[in-house]
Amino acid sequence: MKLDVCGGCNAKIGAGDLTGILKSLQIHKRDDVVIGFDGNEDAAIVKITDDIGVVTSVDFFPPMVEDPYLFGKIAAANALSDLYAMGAEPISAMNLVCFPEGEDLGILEEILRGGAEVCKEAECTLTGGHSIHDAKIKYGLSVLGSVNLNRFYRNNTPESGDVLILTKPLGVSLLMSGYSIGEVNQEDYEKAVASMVRLNKEPFDVLKNYDVHALTDITGFSLLGHLSEMMEEYSAVLNSKDIKLLSGAKKAAADFLFTAGGQRNRRAYSKNVNFEVNDFAMEEVLFDPQTSGGLLISVSAKDADELLAKLVEKNIDASKIGTVVDKREYKIYVR
Repeated sequence: MKLDVCGGCNAKIGAGDLTGILKSLQIHKRDDVVIGFDGNEDAAIVKITDDIGVVTSVDFFPPMVEDPYLFGKIAAANALSDLYAMGAEPISAMNLVCFPEGEDLGILEEILRGGAEVCKEAECTLTGGHSIHDAKIKYGLSVLGSVNLNRFYRNNTPESGDVLILTKPLGVSLLMSGYSIGEVNQEDYEKAVASMVRLNKEPFDVLKNYDVHALTDITGFSLLGHLSEMMEEYSAVLNSKDIKLLSGAKKAAADFLFTAGGQRNRRAYSKNVNFEVNDFAMEEVLFDPQTSGGLLISVSAKDADELLAKLVEKNIDASKIGTVVDKREYKIYVR
């Protein structure tokens, strides 16, 4: 299966390009749509009863790995992550497929098998889908979940004093880019793939028992991009030494194995960030687009240590990466 130079969430259209277009649209407002795209949320919520809402999202992209089965698993895990980020339990999913006419259908079968296995792990029923012929392979899911309208998460409601916890290490796009040209070793590549195929169901099942104020998943707009969206009314102070990175990711950045998505993120979000450390390679990792990245949790300081301990008990590679403070000149300070 042929890789795309902008595979995975690295293929996202830049945030800066999207913002102006979306603001120009005339959107009909319905009272039963609780959450739309006004706040750059991870998914939409539609009210069904006073207590129950349905959560919908969609994600698809070109392959970032050559193995079609693994590609299917990564794409499915990435799509389902938006439901967990909103506090929803997955219910159903539909396949979205673009596939070249005349291509080996065995490749498509393996992609769909990978996606189906992840949906089964998430206890989510595949209910169909839509497929078209296209010049390049693309795959993903349209997903639907249910949520308690009295207890769902938003991506922009942290509180001052919160602790920020990230549940996966960073650097997947840098590693995928480097591996595609033979500059990243097999072991580091396999660790990155293992991170991407892992569902965010496990950290979600843990964090919902604690006083979490804001939640999002880290995907194509990078840690600094998604954290910028979270810090609408506050600022964040990150401790760069506490942020876990995938093995080889910082070396890939130091070797200038940049991605187009990473440079788009830098252009869009660098104005929000004050780097108090002189570490260009680390900057690149922090702007790196993540595919099926971890959850970023803004949790009350009183619960942070216990939540982190419970995550680690589940073999989740989580870490405390910083704190939320009252609003300052910049949205994010990296120390």
